[in-house]
Amino acid sequence: MSTINKETLWNDCLKSIKVNVSTAIFSTWFSQTHLVNIKPNADRYLAEVGCNSSFVKSTIEGRYFGLVQDTLSKIVDAPVDLIFVVKQIRSEKSTANSPLFQHPKSDKKEFQQKIAKSRIRPGFTFKNFAVSSSNQMAYAAAEAVSNSPGKAYNPLFIWGGVGVGKTHLMSSVGYNILKREGRESIYCCTGEEFTNDIVEGIRNKTTKAFRDKYRRLDALLIDDIQFIAGKDAVQEEFFHTFNSLVATGNQIILTSDRPPSEISKLEERLRSRFEAGLIVDIGPPDFELRCAIVQIKSQERGIALDSDLVHIIAGNHDTARQIEGFIVRLISEASLKNTQINHELVESLIGKGSSSNGNTIKANPKDVIEAVSRYFSLGKRSLLGASRARPVALPRQILMYILRTELSLPLQEVGRVVGGRDHTTVMHAVDKITHLASKDVNIRQDIRGIKNMF
Repeated sequence: MSTINKETLWNDCLKSIKVNVSTAIFSTWFSQTHLVNIKPNADRYLAEVGCNSSFVKSTIEGRYFGLVQDTLSKIVDAPVDLIFVVKQIRSEKSTANSPLFQHPKSDKKEFQQKIAKSRIRPGFTFKNFAVSSSNQMAYAAAEAVSNSPGKAYNPLFIWGGVGVGKTHLMSSVGYNILKREGRESIYCCTGEEFTNDIVEGIRNKTTKAFRDKYRRLDALLIDDIQFIAGKDAVQEEFFHTFNSLVATGNQIILTSDRPPSEISKLEERLRSRFEAGLIVDIGPPDFELRCAIVQIKSQERGIALDSDLVHIIAGNHDTARQIEGFIVRLISEASLKNTQINHELVESLIGKGSSSNGNTIKANPKDVIEAVSRYFSLGKRSLLGASRARPVALPRQILMYILRTELSLPLQEVGRVVGGRDHTTVMHAVDKITHLASKDVNIRQDIRGIKNMF
């Protein structure tokens, strides 16, 4: 067997893999890998693939093992055995892919000033945006716009629920345009701020300055555009601003909590213009995506979490904002108690109800009991009774988990409500459901289904 250049081999392997997976999946997972070593072993090869984190390792090893193995085998024309390891790329560490890191300090400072002037959030970039099936289309569209502003999709309209990443994705586009093209006339604001600017312009008779500010931009990024609906003067001004920017080939990106067709009191002429571009939605993050978000948010704050802890946190939080809030609380708690971040600390915070990040369900214990009873088609007597059969015991434990984590009831109170049980029984139930929710999709769906009943 001839000597193999591992860098060339892995580049060829990645090129082939890129054809077989989506751009989003490739950039999220495979871009964080490299070939540590490959050596002959009898009539075969043994390849060691390095991954930047344990979560990347477990994901690629679990989902794409066969794809990587088959691709390498075809390239070297021999069977290949794979070993995945957690190992960061040490070479070329001083140079990053971003031109930002190649510029001298003065250029960095100038770039940061442009970011501040454009009101783009510097922490929101494509690099730290986790991608999964729920946001893959939106990610691909945003990336295309950042590469060809004003040409790919104009306007780009991104909609979705709270905390799904609309603002992050929009800011990523602005960041990339500034970084690559050095454009200074990019502006990011909310629908409310746009409205306030118009009101201020009318009040102070400075509408010309307002128009100069918005109509000469290379890219206008407006968050929560639904806010202008029902405001006639604001919609009139935005209509002309929109036409002026699009006519000169400049990019517009809008975000909203609903699609244009469902924004009430939005003028028909604006709705038709929004729909003339590309409308993409971002769904709630699935379990895999939430795990990736946990990894990204924890690494940004300089902490490394074991995969078990990542799964527990992701299994007990529904949105990126909840995850970020929990990690901030986790770090603060560890610092205050001068302790390591471990299972006990994570589970104690989840058990205290911090997982909902202040968004507790609006219900009382009787409502929760009624909901669990209806969801599982169980009589209240059975649900609160002494039976330990699994069809009854598991719903009862989910009931105790929700009462504890969502209503923040004390352990003793939960025990009293659920048939006069001891607080240690409640602790066991909360711990058990916390673990199950991190691994079992059915349990997560059951919990979410019950919460949706409120």
